[in-house]
Amino acid sequence: MRPSRIRVATEIVRVCRRLYERGLIAGTEGNVSAKVGKNVILATPAGRCKGDLVPDDIVELSLDGTTRDKDRMPSTEIAMHLRIYEKRGDVAAVVHAHPPTATGFAVAGEGLTAPVLPELMLLTGPVPLVPYGQPGTAALADRLEPFLAAHDAFLLANHGATTVGRTIDEALHRMETLEHGARILLAARQLGRVNELPPESAAVLRLMHAAFRGAA
Repeated sequence: MRPSRIRVATEIVRVCRRLYERGLIAGTEGNVSAKVGKNVILATPAGRCKGDLVPDDIVELSLDGTTRDKDRMPSTEIAMHLRIYEKRGDVAAVVHAHPPTATGFAVAGEGLTAPVLPELMLLTGPVPLVPYGQPGTAALADRLEPFLAAHDAFLLANHGATTVGRTIDEALHRMETLEHGARILLAARQLGRVNELPPESAAVLRLMHAAFRGAA
């Protein structure tokens, strides 16, 4: 593996361990990928605990899905990753996890789109609920595709969450912020009230998010 690819593989392993240690994935759940150049991505392998990976475990693929490591298979969710890279040229990394509280909202059939938390509005923007698609099939990518252009974080109905970024850390931070925001919203509901931001403040935050999203 070339030095640049070793570096990216090492970053993927670091992100996977952080997801695992923070309880955003468990067992063999979750998958992470990142682009290396225009036509190559590196992705986590199928059927492995992501908290135990080392750089040599990471799978190299072409953007058409051709695996370059014949002795290792990528995650069963690779079709979702490839669709994201196909439709979003600005995306260089994808994180898919099962953050417990955020996934609870997905199981309940709710997205996180209300203007409540400034941090969530700025970093992730509105988080839509993507209709259920069978995991490990093209159906999941098909369900996600209509939401890709306008959003950077997604709740997958009865499944989990996916975030994207221009860097692997941006995708990771969006996943962490999504789960943190979901925990706060759940706590507010348990206390009996969720207060939305004033309309003028929400409008400013939406503009700030749009500017940040459009920045090179």
